[in-house]
Amino acid sequence: MNIYVVSGFLIAILIFVSGLFLASPNLLLFVDYPSMFIVVGGTFAASAITFQLNRIKVLIFIFVSRMLKGVKFKPEASVHELIVIADKYRKGVPLTTLIEESKDFFIIESLELIKDGMLSDEDIIEVLELRNQKLATMNNMDAGKMKTLGKFPPAFGMIGTTIGMIVLLANLGGEDAMKMIGPAMGVCLITTLYGAVIANLVFIPISENLIESTKDVFHKNEIIIEGIRLICSKTNPIVVSERLNSYLRPGSRLDWKEIITSGGESARKVKVA
Repeated sequence: MNIYVVSGFLIAILIFVSGLFLASPNLLLFVDYPSMFIVVGGTFAASAITFQLNRIKVLIFIFVSRMLKGVKFKPEASVHELIVIADKYRKGVPLTTLIEESKDFFIIESLELIKDGMLSDEDIIEVLELRNQKLATMNNMDAGKMKTLGKFPPAFGMIGTTIGMIVLLANLGGEDAMKMIGPAMGVCLITTLYGAVIANLVFIPISENLIESTKDVFHKNEIIIEGIRLICSKTNPIVVSERLNSYLRPGSRLDWKEIITSGGESARKVKVA
């Protein structure tokens, strides 16, 4: 589980509930089931029309797998692993062993292409670059769908408010109409509140998180592709280290001497969080 994402959601909920409590200790004042039904039900209905019901299930899976269960990639971890692989491969360690030791899917996939021996080095790099580009495109499409969902709750919040206003105005001619205006207006505005909260605390943050995650994965895979390019030609690990360090910030660059002399045992220090 990605503790940082979960913590972010919990903090957002805590701040929101605290704000409601500061506005009024009576939190039941902000509970209105018809308003909730209009916003949540309307958003679901619009989503079903836009993306079809079967794809909504896919979006839920994306949220769980890429956000709640996902990890934050550290490019230095990939650089470290590639330096170790380059060193071992140059020393004659079988690719089967290197594949078994790796935990990164893209590195495993790359080494398997080399192991198969069916493609030239140039073709392997072209395939990996194409896969990285297409993966980023698909991930951005998923993020775009989440951002689209963020448009619906505020719209249905306004629809609910409009419905409440119609009911309010229709009853202005009745007895004690003036006493009803305040409470009725409060109920009308709750739907707008629900719509704004769902959009800005759920869908929009999720879409932005997915966009950032896509950038991280794309950058990580770029590092891997460059590393595989060098590994294919059995480049000296020192050269591999210096080339791959170019993808890192100056303060994050790795010392090849420490990595190679330790035989990769220090990999635990740079595992992804």
